[in-house]
Amino acid sequence: MTYNSKVLLIYTGGTIGMRRNRHTGALEPLDFEHLLQRVPELQHVDTHIDTYQFAPPIDSSDMSTSHWQQLARVIAEGYDDYDGFVVLHGTDTMAYTASALSFMLENLTKPVVFTGSQLPIGQLRTDGKENLITSIEIAAAKDVNGRARVPEVGIYFGGHLLRGNRTTKQSAEEFNAFESYNYPHLVEAGVNIVYHDGRMLRPNWQTPMTPHYELDNSVVIFSLFPGIGEDYVRHIISMPHLKAIVMRTYGSGNAPQHPGLLAALADCCRRGQVVVNVSQCMQGSVQMERYDSGYHLQQAGVVSCVDSTVEAAVTKLMYLLPRFPGQPDTVRRLMATSIRGEISTIDHQGIVQIH
Repeated sequence: MTYNSKVLLIYTGGTIGMRRNRHTGALEPLDFEHLLQRVPELQHVDTHIDTYQFAPPIDSSDMSTSHWQQLARVIAEGYDDYDGFVVLHGTDTMAYTASALSFMLENLTKPVVFTGSQLPIGQLRTDGKENLITSIEIAAAKDVNGRARVPEVGIYFGGHLLRGNRTTKQSAEEFNAFESYNYPHLVEAGVNIVYHDGRMLRPNWQTPMTPHYELDNSVVIFSLFPGIGEDYVRHIISMPHLKAIVMRTYGSGNAPQHPGLLAALADCCRRGQVVVNVSQCMQGSVQMERYDSGYHLQQAGVVSCVDSTVEAAVTKLMYLLPRFPGQPDTVRRLMATSIRGEISTIDHQGIVQIH
């Protein structure tokens, strides 16, 4: 049989490939071949599908930078042999992994579609079959010039393909588990699959994809809260080997105007640590010049990540730190700049430009 496309299906683990243990009632991983046997519809897909399995499969809460490196290597090594890649992954950390891969795979010209399910694929009401089949269709799709319709990392769930580094898990219960609050959907899958071509990244088709494997996890995330003390902040920033901080602030990037807090952050920045500002709000952007409290953060050396998700901010730092060792100013500049479509630009009037 002649196929129009060739896709590599990578199984890392997650709910989609689990079954319930008859004795304990707990979910446990299925063998990958048993998983595929539960989706006989794949035999009718006009795509050749090869498979790769993490051994053993992992719960996504155990995902680490070494797993991201393994995943990037599998994709890079098979890059010339396949038209696209589908990654089956647990939902809890899927947005982190998708964000990390978007940075690690520079000038990606082929789809890397992450998907999974809220119910195991063997259960009657599973969402896994539709997610898997549609993800494969999207990963295999080409335009009239034979190029990938989606040349970037995405997350497919609940009828939508979202940009991977714009996405956050929004629900542990709904089938529509993910949303990209600050960027529109790339693909809508209903009766027809509708591709929003103008929203896709535009790679250089003549330049090869370049994988980057080195990551530095000397990063911490902390959230501001009413009553936060200077001693708490200084304890965090004094952690050994800490190089960068993702600080989750209020609203459009605001923080308490406590002199001790601001002094601690300023000390941190002077030592060469990178402190970035991400809003605790799901939607909207950090605009530190908007209010006085944000302005003082800016004066302390804190950098706006505009409308970045936490997942994108932390994985972007892990990617940038080893690429620019001892260059905190370069890392700060790039954290405020879109390098993989992970943040929007803001014009001189403070209006977010989505592209």
